[in-house]
Amino acid sequence: MTEKIFDRSNAIYVKNIHQKGRGVFANVPFASGEVIERAPTWEFDKTAAKLLDLTGLFEYYFGRPEKIGDNEYLAGYVIFGFTSIVNHSWNPNAKIVWDDGETGAWASIVAIKDIQVDEEITHLYTGISAYPDAIKFID
Repeated sequence: MTEKIFDRSNAIYVKNIHQKGRGVFANVPFASGEVIERAPTWEFDKTAAKLLDLTGLFEYYFGRPEKIGDNEYLAGYVIFGFTSIVNHSWNPNAKIVWDDGETGAWASIVAIKDIQVDEEITHLYTGISAYPDAIKFID
C-alpha cells in the first residue's frame, strides 16, 4: 500500500514516486486558474545561499525570475508548504505565483491546466542549469 500524507484541507497529498522521490498530488479536481496552495516563505541573501548550496536544502529553495535583476542582495526563498516539493515537468500543469505584502513574500501554486484527482501536480523549474549534473530531472 502507498502511504499518502494529506494537507490540512485534504485537497492535496504527498506520496513517493518510483525514481522521483516525493510528489504532490491532487485529492480534489482543480480547474485552470485555481490556487492549489498558498504558503509563507523565508527570504535569504546571497551569503546565506552560499551556505545553503552546500546542503540538501539547495534542491528545495526557489529563485524569483522577476527579482533577479532588481536586487543584488536577494538570493532566494524557502517555501513553507507542500509547494516546496512539487516536482519539475517540461509540460507542467501548475506554476508558482509570488505575492509580496506586509507579512512578507508568499508563494502560491496555481493550476495552469485542469488537474484531475490523483494527478501529480508539477511546475517548470527555473534555474535548472544551476543544479549539479548528478541531479537528473525525470518528467
